[in-house]
Amino acid sequence: MTRTDGDSWDLASSVGATATMVAGQRAFAHREQLINDPYAEPLVRAVGLDFFTKALDGDIDLSAVNPAFTPRRAAEGMTVRTRWFDQLFLDAAAAGVRQAVILAAGLDARAYRLPWPAGTVVYEVDQPEVIEFKSTTLADIGAAPTATRRTVAVDLRDDWMQALRDNGFDPAAPTAWIAEGLLIYLPPEAQDRLFDNITALSAPGSFVATEQVGDLSSAFDDERMQQMRDRMKALGSNIEMADLIYQGDRNHVTDYLTSLGWDVTARTVEEAHADNGFQYPDDELSRAWTQLKYVRAVLGEKA
Repeated sequence: MTRTDGDSWDLASSVGATATMVAGQRAFAHREQLINDPYAEPLVRAVGLDFFTKALDGDIDLSAVNPAFTPRRAAEGMTVRTRWFDQLFLDAAAAGVRQAVILAAGLDARAYRLPWPAGTVVYEVDQPEVIEFKSTTLADIGAAPTATRRTVAVDLRDDWMQALRDNGFDPAAPTAWIAEGLLIYLPPEAQDRLFDNITALSAPGSFVATEQVGDLSSAFDDERMQQMRDRMKALGSNIEMADLIYQGDRNHVTDYLTSLGWDVTARTVEEAHADNGFQYPDDELSRAWTQLKYVRAVLGEKA
């Protein structure tokens, strides 16, 4: 389904289904004991998309989509990503930050699974249907947050800044922010606006983590990628990534955050794999993503 202005979704459709896909990969990583996320699998099963439940049950051979793509590879790739954002929150907490914001939270269960210090408030921002589904599902399985969890049911295209403040967010206190797997679903100008707004709400000593992506046309537009999409569709997947993302030139996140006063650190996807003891795969699908960087930053004193 092609993106339109003001479009919305649940966790079984459009952009929402990609959150379910990511949670499915976290479930594989948890099974491999690479990360601790016992909530990923029950959340995916509750969404009920056949492709992902069958993949978890072993009824779909992921290598039929791409011979290089196996549950272990899915687990390793998602482990690298998950640990990067987990560590941002852990480092911020160690530095005394007691306010965290997860933007486009999807099926992220960090408010339930990370060892938050006493007094920490975790804000989850996402569309109302997504927030309601996750809250209800986790309550039904008896999960309890390990921090004070405050949900902010608002689209990031609306005035999420005011909604955050209305829910008790304190812009005078340092904050840890993550925008994980989000930027490709934003137009380039909206990406810049997101970081402008994060900076406006951040006190010195705040942390942020995200990814830097460039032109992804090679990842989605060539014939081999179309063949992979056709195989996934034949197996029951309804995700058409090329229709969900915004392509085109966009500012490099590292440069943009630096211009806003953040002290930035970045690792290429290959470096991040090596940091975690993994070898980045050398196949066509992986090579299309080598431009990806994992980014984190700390805000200095504002001018």
